[in-house]
Amino acid sequence: MIRLVPWLLVIALTIYALVDCLQSDERSVRGVPKLMWALVIVVLPLMGPIAWFVAGRPEQPRPGAGPRQQPQRPRGPDDDPDFLRRL
Repeated sequence: MIRLVPWLLVIALTIYALVDCLQSDERSVRGVPKLMWALVIVVLPLMGPIAWFVAGRPEQPRPGAGPRQQPQRPRGPDDDPDFLRRL
């Protein structure tokens, strides 16, 4: 039973990488086209998913990487132009 665990992990990683590849946007995939990544993932069961996560997966924006937006605070009635127009 314990010898089966590594194989199950490889199969789970392969399925996860394949689903992630097929659901990603064609234009944002890095490297080769999406169909080629799917073939690499299936043909190379351990190295294919690792290569997908390292080199092919679309880059996700990092939390601190973009311009920081201030949270929307409630405005008072005197700051609301619609309210002032109705007066």
